[in-house]
Amino acid sequence: MATTTIFVNLQSDDLARARAFWTALGYSVNEAFSGEDSLALVLGEGINAMILSPKHFADFTVKPASDGSATEAIVALGVDSREEVDRLGDAALANGGGKAQDPQDHGFMYGRSFLDPDGHHWEVVWMDPSAQS
Repeated sequence: MATTTIFVNLQSDDLARARAFWTALGYSVNEAFSGEDSLALVLGEGINAMILSPKHFADFTVKPASDGSATEAIVALGVDSREEVDRLGDAALANGGGKAQDPQDHGFMYGRSFLDPDGHHWEVVWMDPSAQS
């Protein structure tokens, strides 16, 4: 059995700011699943992030949600090149994101990380396809 789609659900206290940030990085919004309390980001084929208002996020959990002061998860996105890692990392920092870690270069793998404006931790990673064989 294989999973065909993933929806990462995160909360934001400012959906307009979240929309501006993610579209500045080049991602699109699925308007059919977005509304007053939700923003449906399309991160790739079958890869989505639902950015929800705190009120709407609370509808889906029985535990208190993180307020962004602690790391609740690290979401890693794989991209096709080192250049795309740098483009996304630079765009995140230029559009209201914060630095999480220094870039990591292991030769066969290169990555950068950032915090989005809501404090969620994201990693962007490229891995040499020849090293995965």
